[in-house]
Amino acid sequence: MLHGKCLIVVMPAYNAAETLEQTYADIPHEYVDEVVLVDDGSSDNTAEVARALGVHTIVHSKNIGYGGNQKNCYRTALQLGADVVVMVHPDYQYSPRLISAMATLVTSGHYDVVLGSRILGGNPLEGGMPVYKYIANRILTLIQNLVLGAKLSEYHTGYRAFSREVLENLPLEENSDDFVFDNEMLAQGIFFGFRFGEISCPTRYFEEASSISLRLSIRYGLGVLATTWKFFLARYLKRPAAIFRYDGKQLRTKRNQ
Repeated sequence: MLHGKCLIVVMPAYNAAETLEQTYADIPHEYVDEVVLVDDGSSDNTAEVARALGVHTIVHSKNIGYGGNQKNCYRTALQLGADVVVMVHPDYQYSPRLISAMATLVTSGHYDVVLGSRILGGNPLEGGMPVYKYIANRILTLIQNLVLGAKLSEYHTGYRAFSREVLENLPLEENSDDFVFDNEMLAQGIFFGFRFGEISCPTRYFEEASSISLRLSIRYGLGVLATTWKFFLARYLKRPAAIFRYDGKQLRTKRNQ
């Protein structure tokens, strides 16, 4: 428990066997009630390593995509009674030691969503972020801040904390099962008026860390622009796509059912 709230860490995993144990070791377990890992059809022994560590492990028989993996992560966390859910990638790119800090900003009642930003207060290029990804990050973030009316330092971090209310109410099931799920989720949170906070998070880029290819990065960038356009239509022209409608499919679940 953290401030009397149930804190669950979720890890969407794909071929993370080499870095999982190191990531798990840095989690502040004194505050975390449960760690959930969803293995999205890995070809290595990610699931075996997770089970050996005592992690609540779910295995997809085939790869359904990063977004589909997250949907299962959040659905499971809610079923386990989470008040706060922190997503951290098991590739050790983000520091798990910041989990309690991020969750505290949610349990304090000040924020509904907290992001671990690679941009805020640091230089991600020094951590090994490819130059083309940094440039794309800054351009896409500028565009989205202008259209979405927010002031986030970035929209593309994979390190996030959410209140239960956010996960129960956003129509996440309408989102993509691909990488753009991350961006759609943040756009939804802004559209529906949830409060966002950020903390600075150092990141590491190394051979074992997961990273999408240039081709997938381009596809992700186009998906971000498409999400921004949908937001514009919903906010300013009152023509909401399913991802911006509360009558979309949500992740609601009864606590401790």
